[in-house]
Amino acid sequence: MSRAADPAPDTAPDTAPDTAPTGARRRPRVLVVQHQEDCPPALVGRWLEEAGVELDVRHPYRGDALPADLAAHDALLVLGGSMGADDDADHPWLTPTKQLVRTATRAETPVLGVCLGHQLVGRALGGRVDRNPRGQQVGLVETGWTAAAADDALVGAVAPGAQRGVHWNDDLVVELPPGAVVLAQTPAGEAQVVRHAPGAWGVQLHPEVDAAVVRAWAVGDAERHAARGVDQAAVIAEVDAARAELDAAWRPLAQAFADVAAGELEAARQR
Repeated sequence: MSRAADPAPDTAPDTAPDTAPTGARRRPRVLVVQHQEDCPPALVGRWLEEAGVELDVRHPYRGDALPADLAAHDALLVLGGSMGADDDADHPWLTPTKQLVRTATRAETPVLGVCLGHQLVGRALGGRVDRNPRGQQVGLVETGWTAAAADDALVGAVAPGAQRGVHWNDDLVVELPPGAVVLAQTPAGEAQVVRHAPGAWGVQLHPEVDAAVVRAWAVGDAERHAARGVDQAAVIAEVDAARAELDAAWRPLAQAFADVAAGELEAARQR
């Protein structure tokens, strides 16, 4: 799951100028941490932009600097990746990413982690991440919403409409941070959607992916899937066939995150 060590990205204060025209109200600005080329923001990125969000996508594996804080941003989105949440030695930007999560949580700046991002949020806030003893989760998995999801600020508009989500993960948050709330779980009882702290959420599934993204991941897992008898073509076809269902189910998550980011921007204006 890990690769050769990548160069450590710089961290520095982010003083990006406000590019909104004079007199215009700027859009919420979300910092996006992308961990590798084949794990882009994809559909969630598009939906956020359609909801009026400005994305600041950083690629630390290419050497992009991560900001030292989120003073120039209204929310943090941490994407997935094939590395583990504790693989800082091979992927040194994971350390400042986890620090950004802690900084955001202390400042009550909204955070959303996807798959590895969810694991990084959990790990940063005191949880534990480990291999799933049942093995890799691949393909569409039922979403088991809990009662706590109904009035959650992020997923209240998503549950119970989202009945399935795409999984492609080896690891899980096996011990949640203190005070975390499970909002959804898999049929096997694994944490699937979590409010790790007030304003900090994680989803183990992948609301952002389409068949093209999954197809790229399948190439890297071809050998071990063949050994396990996983029919990759069938998995990809099932994801593709569910496209309308998944879009309708998970687009509201992006809209809700845009809304909480806009709420943070409005709160900053009033401070």
